[in-house]
Amino acid sequence: MVRVATYFAMVLGAFIFWQSMEKVHVWIALRQDEKQERMEREAEVRRVREELLQQQAKQKDSLE
Repeated sequence: MVRVATYFAMVLGAFIFWQSMEKVHVWIALRQDEKQERMEREAEVRRVREELLQQQAKQKDSLE
């Protein structure tokens, strides 16, 4: 009887551990995705800002 109870407790513990690791893995993956998206948005903003600055410089040069 003790062996059965020990086995059941170990199986339950392994299941709980597995589920918690799964949740941690999903959380890490989501954080990495969010970080990647944020970096892509920041790169796009920098690119657009550079284009606008170049256009403004061209307009300024054409007016002079």
